[in-house]
Amino acid sequence: MQMSALLLCKVHAASHHGSLYNRSFIESFEETPMLVAVLTYMGYGILTIFGYLRDFLRHWKIERCHIAREKEEQKDFVPLYQDFENFYTRNLYMRIRDNWNRPICSVPGAKVDLMERSSRDYNWTFEYTGRVVHDVINLGSYNYLGFAENTGPCADSAAEVTIKYGVGVASTRQEIGNLDRHEEMEKLVAKFLGVESAMAFGMGFATNSMNIPALAGKGCLILSDELNHASLVLGARLSGSTIRVFKHNNMQSLEKLLREAIVHGQPRTHRPWKKILIVVEGIYSMEGSVVRLPEVIALKKRYRAYLYLDEAHSIGALGSRGRGVVDYFGLDPCDVDVMMGTFTKSFGAAGGYIAGKRELIEYLRSHSHSAVYATSMSPPVVEQIITSMKCIMGEDGTTIGLKRVRQLAENTVYFRKRLREMGFIIYGNMDSPVVPMMLYMPAKIGAFGREMLKRNIGVVVVGFPATPIIESRARFCISAAHTKDMLDRALSVISEVGDLLQLKYSRHRIQPSLARPFDNNVYEDIDD
Repeated sequence: MQMSALLLCKVHAASHHGSLYNRSFIESFEETPMLVAVLTYMGYGILTIFGYLRDFLRHWKIERCHIAREKEEQKDFVPLYQDFENFYTRNLYMRIRDNWNRPICSVPGAKVDLMERSSRDYNWTFEYTGRVVHDVINLGSYNYLGFAENTGPCADSAAEVTIKYGVGVASTRQEIGNLDRHEEMEKLVAKFLGVESAMAFGMGFATNSMNIPALAGKGCLILSDELNHASLVLGARLSGSTIRVFKHNNMQSLEKLLREAIVHGQPRTHRPWKKILIVVEGIYSMEGSVVRLPEVIALKKRYRAYLYLDEAHSIGALGSRGRGVVDYFGLDPCDVDVMMGTFTKSFGAAGGYIAGKRELIEYLRSHSHSAVYATSMSPPVVEQIITSMKCIMGEDGTTIGLKRVRQLAENTVYFRKRLREMGFIIYGNMDSPVVPMMLYMPAKIGAFGREMLKRNIGVVVVGFPATPIIESRARFCISAAHTKDMLDRALSVISEVGDLLQLKYSRHRIQPSLARPFDNNVYEDIDD
């Protein structure tokens, strides 16, 4: 089990300047009840048995087969579709596929309009009924600060820039696609983050997967959190570096790997590593947990490693000024060597950024494949970023941005507190706007999503392989655009559906443990 024990921790730690943490750090991962775990495994076992039975019927053409497969004349070829790997997709995912890819026909704000679909072949294909489901409360979008809107200063500015610059640039930044708006945006990002320089990319996923290979290579060591996003994993693999994985947010596990790297060096030759890069995220999007950044920075300094921080979900969503996990902990941005984030969530736009020292950014401008070969960001998208970021910073002459940051924090604490009081098992940090609620059993994944939509609440449900097989969950994303009435309505429906599906598994009161001191004895070697 990924998080097998009840972890309720409140951390206050000492450093040379008083305390390592300037605020309480409370995260909870409640143990799965034994009966629930047993029933979940039994459920997957029964589904697997029936899945193999149905595959047998399909093989003998007793049941119609909808799956992609090779033609008869290709049967002696190496298989293009791995049969066993698609087993889950064929027999489990397809049965509940209606819970994903729901087409919306409105702005993805606090409420959305959905196009209704129906299926006559158990979700292999869908037909549109022509009906629109209006005013569905949106608890699934990453619209943390509510900037995904079609009215207001952001929309007006983007419209004006579209008329002046058009929609596409049709070139790379290094050729003839470098606009003055790109330059202004990057200077603003650097100012917002409190670093020397920054550069932007048109795709958030590519920001990680294409830039990590430019920063590390053969002879380098990447230490990666086990729950890092797929873009970080892909970037690490493409780099050709040696990769070692440490347990999620576990500083003892991280230090053990750092010590071994320093002592033993590279395999076979035992030469020192050219570079050791620690890769972590600000908020982990499936767990709702916040990185223990003060402790990571302390270890990074102690062992002279580099730190790559992915703030895709935390930038705009954490900190008193909305400037991410560094702001949340009151740390110096210069202590993070590579600051990465995306514009797709809190800013309601698209793309990503890398920020840090000027030498780093100049190096990436000439060595990153994403910078050299990718088409420049669309002008209206750039303008959306500039306007929303100025709003957060207060440079638009208003306090609207700061109010949204505060509203998001209040909504997050309120929503999490109410769910726990109802008896649901909620994962993650008390200040994380990503709120995973545990479902566990496979049949309840589809049932929860459908029952919520019947009551005009749109939610995201997540199961294997995105989560461990017995840790299926619903993932709520809180927004500053949600009013208290919306949250109360959503909480009432969640409680109702929770009673209907018997989802209130929690047996524990939330009681934070004693403060844990930070000293040299905290980080002890642990067994693999």
